[in-house]
Amino acid sequence: MTHNDTPPRVLTIAGSDSGGGAGLQADLRTFFACGVHGMTAVTAVTVQNSLGVSGVSVIPPEIVAAQIEAVAEDIGVLAAKTGMLATAEIIEAVAKACDRVHIGRDGSIPFVVDPVAASMHGDQLLLDNALDALRTELFPRATLVTPNLDEVRLLTGIDVRDHHEAREAAKALHAMGPQWTLVKGGHMRDDPECVDFLYDGETFLELPARRVDTRHTHGGGDTMASAITSALARGASMPDAVRFGKEFVTNAVQHAYPLGSGVGPVSAFWRLPQETLPTFGQRG
Repeated sequence: MTHNDTPPRVLTIAGSDSGGGAGLQADLRTFFACGVHGMTAVTAVTVQNSLGVSGVSVIPPEIVAAQIEAVAEDIGVLAAKTGMLATAEIIEAVAKACDRVHIGRDGSIPFVVDPVAASMHGDQLLLDNALDALRTELFPRATLVTPNLDEVRLLTGIDVRDHHEAREAAKALHAMGPQWTLVKGGHMRDDPECVDFLYDGETFLELPARRVDTRHTHGGGDTMASAITSALARGASMPDAVRFGKEFVTNAVQHAYPLGSGVGPVSAFWRLPQETLPTFGQRG
């Protein structure tokens, strides 16, 4: 691809993180590092920093849907992902809009559903009716779902503590309708590795990676889902896309940095050659 060629176009349907660590900011940062053009359908604006979320303003569902349709009909979308969807009404509007522009497993455009339903401390972020809407509206349309273990517990009732339970959870999620499920093992703290389980309804693919000793993991789930979505937009098979996403987020956690007084973000900077960065001096 030359500098003037149009790169693959990828859409994130997600909330804004004012601290820049997660949400659509992490998605766009990852898209850039993966060589795709990122577009957004904003679902909510959060008042957020490294210490947590102190406020949320939800975007009207019809505006969320209009954003999806506007970019899909003019610019085109080669793959899409979700993040924070906030309410059942937004989830339902997203499902209908994606149907109209052929995003999803029954259309031609891969659709990665990252079911952001729990905080980094495991607290429930979605009301029960929104969890139901995820299961019934988005999961049957998803090419891939990518829950962490806290989200697995909220969605399936399975409290995963070992690899056997992770496989059972993947089966339970798959029964809700997605083409593929990815159960991520990063929160299984007693496991010396971070093992993720990719399942297509018949076969499991285990993806181990080293566990990085850091508390700075904000935006890790968003970053992995965005890297996977980017790879799908570039033509990768699902197993190869997930392998790429796993490698990307492992390196991003390895290069995570402190920010503010709380939990810092994982970093996509590892993809940028350091010698290409400007050196004008450092401000505090």
